[in-house]
Amino acid sequence: MTENEHYNDNENRHIYWFVLYTLPRAEKQVAKRINQQEFECWLPLHLCPRAWSDRVKTVEVPLFHSYVFVKCLENQLHTLLRIYGVSRIVYYNGKPAVVRQQEIDAIHDFLQQSANHPLLVGDEAEILVGAMKHVSGKVTMINKNYIVLYLEQLGATVITNLDHVAPVNRLK
Repeated sequence: MTENEHYNDNENRHIYWFVLYTLPRAEKQVAKRINQQEFECWLPLHLCPRAWSDRVKTVEVPLFHSYVFVKCLENQLHTLLRIYGVSRIVYYNGKPAVVRQQEIDAIHDFLQQSANHPLLVGDEAEILVGAMKHVSGKVTMINKNYIVLYLEQLGATVITNLDHVAPVNRLK
């Protein structure tokens, strides 16, 4: 056995986190299907307010659109391509992209921290519904159900339902 064959053989015995690219808006179903195949799949989700014409609702959306992480042997990756919704394996330098456990842990930590820290006084927030839709302002006060925003461009202060605003400059 050559040195290169020995290296490839050892590489295929280690379980790593890899990245799969999915069809648009298929991340949740792909993750479910991969987990049913008894592979470890992780789809980082975060809560995000979404505005419809009649209401605003907080929904779970993927942190990285069209990507899921899967933990497996490298030689098992190609079997995952048969799962409906998986588009391709993400490559880096001609090999399947490996995500280190520290990076997965950092994403977990980020999601944990962002879930525990909603809007704070001094943050910038955007109004999602009503006459002031898409206007942003600085948070000056927050109570249980309402938020007070100072709209600098209008020189006005407005009070709106806490569910009708979203943080500005955060991942959508």
